Amino acid sequence: MAAPVILWLRRDLRLADQAALLAAMEEGPVVPVYVLDDETPKHRKMGGASRWWLHHSLKRLDESLQERGSRLILRRGACAEVLPKLAEEIRATQVHALHHYEPWWRNAEKAVAERLDLRLHDGNYLVPPGTIRTGSDGIYKIYTPFMKALWQHMPPAEPHDAPDHIAAPGTWPKSERLADWALLPTKPDWAKGFADWRPGEAGAARRLQAFEEHAEEYDEGRNLPSVEGSSRLSPHLHFGEVSAAQVWNRISSLSGDHNTYLKELVWRDYAQNIILAYPEYGKVNGKAQFDALPWRSEREASDDIAAWKEGRTGYPIVDAGMRQLWTTGWMHNRVRMIAASFLVKHLLVDWRVGDAWFWNTLVDADYASNSVNWQWVMGSGVDASMFVRIMAPLAQSAKFDAGEYIRQWVPELAGIPGVAIHDPDDHGCRPEDYPKKIIGHREARERALSAYKHIKA
Repeated sequence: MAAPVILWLRRDLRLADQAALLAAMEEGPVVPVYVLDDETPKHRKMGGASRWWLHHSLKRLDESLQERGSRLILRRGACAEVLPKLAEEIRATQVHALHHYEPWWRNAEKAVAERLDLRLHDGNYLVPPGTIRTGSDGIYKIYTPFMKALWQHMPPAEPHDAPDHIAAPGTWPKSERLADWALLPTKPDWAKGFADWRPGEAGAARRLQAFEEHAEEYDEGRNLPSVEGSSRLSPHLHFGEVSAAQVWNRISSLSGDHNTYLKELVWRDYAQNIILAYPEYGKVNGKAQFDALPWRSEREASDDIAAWKEGRTGYPIVDAGMRQLWTTGWMHNRVRMIAASFLVKHLLVDWRVGDAWFWNTLVDADYASNSVNWQWVMGSGVDASMFVRIMAPLAQSAKFDAGEYIRQWVPELAGIPGVAIHDPDDHGCRPEDYPKKIIGHREARERALSAYKHIKA
């Protein structure tokens, strides 16, 4: 029998359209392994909501592997140390994995490659990050030309089906128990509201199928919080339970024009290209002039930050979004932009404070997408909205008809009829148990613009 081959899994927890798995199967019996590595990412180790998702995704993956004569090996520690030890145990020299582009994974890949024969494959994105280049062989900083260039390479190759059988080694190495990793919250169990999610490859397939039935409504519905017209595929894509190619090919095969949604998949690729070029994008402003912005300190703004996190700002659309986030681990995309803008511009709080909170509470927390999106809203990104474009939460709420969304997530306001739901204060019907606005829109706007004068060239 050929020597066993290690399949190193990270954010690619699927068996279909899994290039690393197919390549490993060609070499010999496969030992799939997931390493819970909190050491390599350091302060970027997975947050609580992501860990909840990971638990269930790994459980589903192991079940799928066992159906095919294989199993999932679990180990904990720094990948660069764990994988060579495992290889020595099973006398493997070769490791197959998909490319990952977060800076800590790139470092880990280099370290593993120094000790083992690491074969890296593409498959988590529409096009391998870094391969879409400008005419002068540079990286695209602006989304629109990047999108147009990438579009010329579409559609992606037809995805591969999951294998029916995966050859196993003669003897399996020891595996840690998933339950011992304590990825699920217990005291208290704050994830009870996550019950509607179905992590895993089968859950991703069901979610994709459900979205297909309503994809024609996406162009309008994605902006309407009360409709929730988005695909809700983001956590499945983040954990690699479905590939971007699978989603693209399924949606593009539908009748009608679905380019608006497909461009969101391109944005995901764009974000990966940005962190490939700027690995520190999650903590460094894309535009250096913003380093001098006079933020309120976290100590000075602590009460306001707490009110934002807990959905007690007095702005119904913001509060609804933050409560949805805490309860379900997810927030409607339009509301994410409103809530993020409120933190950085209305409250004048550093975007990195918000990014850290989203990192811990989102089931789809993604280094590239989160960093790029926060810096886009902030105005500090290499491609971003202008800082002086300050979202008006109350107007946004009315424009995008968020009344039922607010009534669902802010029960104190459930009985308020009509347009008054967007701004109960202005209509004189704010319930006593709902907080006053922590700052007025005009006051916040003037303060933000005044702060911006300090850095304006």
